[in-house]
Amino acid sequence: MLSCSNVGKTYATERGDIVAVRGIDLEVPSGQFAAIVGRSGSGKSSLMAMIGGLSRPSQGVVRVEGADIWALPDDALAQFRNRKIGFVFQFASLLPALRVIDNVALPALLGRRLDAGAAYTRAARLLARLGLAERLDAYPAEISAGQQRRAVIARALINAPSLLLADEPTSDLDERTEMEIMDEFRTLNRDHAMTVIIVTHNLRLAEQADRVFHIANGGLVK
Repeated sequence: MLSCSNVGKTYATERGDIVAVRGIDLEVPSGQFAAIVGRSGSGKSSLMAMIGGLSRPSQGVVRVEGADIWALPDDALAQFRNRKIGFVFQFASLLPALRVIDNVALPALLGRRLDAGAAYTRAARLLARLGLAERLDAYPAEISAGQQRRAVIARALINAPSLLLADEPTSDLDERTEMEIMDEFRTLNRDHAMTVIIVTHNLRLAEQADRVFHIANGGLVK
């Protein structure tokens, strides 16, 4: 599913280069639930952004389902990302002017995977599965942080991706909601054979994964 070979990221600043990720090699097979763990500033989010096709590596190769994603033209990469990868970011990132169901349907509409009717039908089904059947017409400001996070998960699933990436998905949630979100990830992994990778600094959450990668100072700790 995922293969990283000598992947690194260096940021140029006025005060000199900052090396965020240092030559990482890792593999995650299809259907695995993996966690990337490290302290704040360790490079885990930078690595996740490169894996997800959001931030170009300074070096190395990232392959998803065998495709060298950073060798793709920009349009092809955007299409690949839309169809193959689902994202759950640290913050809810819902568009405030759109209803919950609009937010969820949007990636399918932009990717032209489904017509409008089918996109909204699937969005409603996903939201219902995540306990938001009564909140389809609500705006993001009208629902709780936990409900917003469930809506983001529904949005990440709208195009039926084979890889789900979650960057600190429970960092601002209470413990009960945190465990409910983790249960959703485990269900997706177990019942739908979805490859799930989460970034977290919470070792208790990471222990629920099949495999844990530890990062410190931009490199994997072996």
